[in-house]
Amino acid sequence: QVQVVESGGGLVQAGGSLRLSCTASGLTFDSYAMGWFRQAPGKEREGVSCITWSGASTYYADSVKGRFTISRDNAKSTLYLQMNSLKPEDTAMYYCAAGLIGLCSGSWSKGGGFRNWGQGTQVTVSS
Repeated sequence: QVQVVESGGGLVQAGGSLRLSCTASGLTFDSYAMGWFRQAPGKEREGVSCITWSGASTYYADSVKGRFTISRDNAKSTLYLQMNSLKPEDTAMYYCAAGLIGLCSGSWSKGGGFRNWGQGTQVTVSS
């Protein structure tokens, strides 16, 4: 049974930083792409970032480019999201998800090619 568990969320002031982690079990972690998504109250889920199985390629939403960095440690079956220069509009529940294949699909930002979503970790950025 595949499980993904997010951690690292919290309350931070604008301009601050947080690092989210996501541990995965029940799958061959280093065979699959992984992604981060977020959903704010009253808004649709948004793709934040995707990373291929090896970490060689990464993709970001325009809204987080230059501020967020996705990475993975395949030896630890763990995915990370380093978030810097946080803004109040980054406030949301953040989810990670395991991909169906090793690459990020063309529709990754809409959740295409992902399965096994976690329960999420809340990030709140105060102004």
